[in-house]
Amino acid sequence: MPVITVQINTRTGDQVKEPILYRLGHDFDVVTNIRRAQVADDYGFVEVDIEGDLEEVQRSISWLMTTGLHINALQRSVGKDTANL
Repeated sequence: MPVITVQINTRTGDQVKEPILYRLGHDFDVVTNIRRAQVADDYGFVEVDIEGDLEEVQRSISWLMTTGLHINALQRSVGKDTANL
């Protein structure tokens, strides 16, 4: 299954309190694995692997882009037989 590594940064202190990773696992058929994280009252950063069927991974990243968070996909290609994000 494809695995895409994504960096997620908050832009406001209110975003730190949002259950973003919970929603990824609950609303999409993907598994998340936290690689690195730093969280404070007014700032949050997480580097996370998102694994699942390519369509679900793409849907979950598309949803992340609608949240107002700063999203950076570190790995844009998931293999020679799959499409780029």
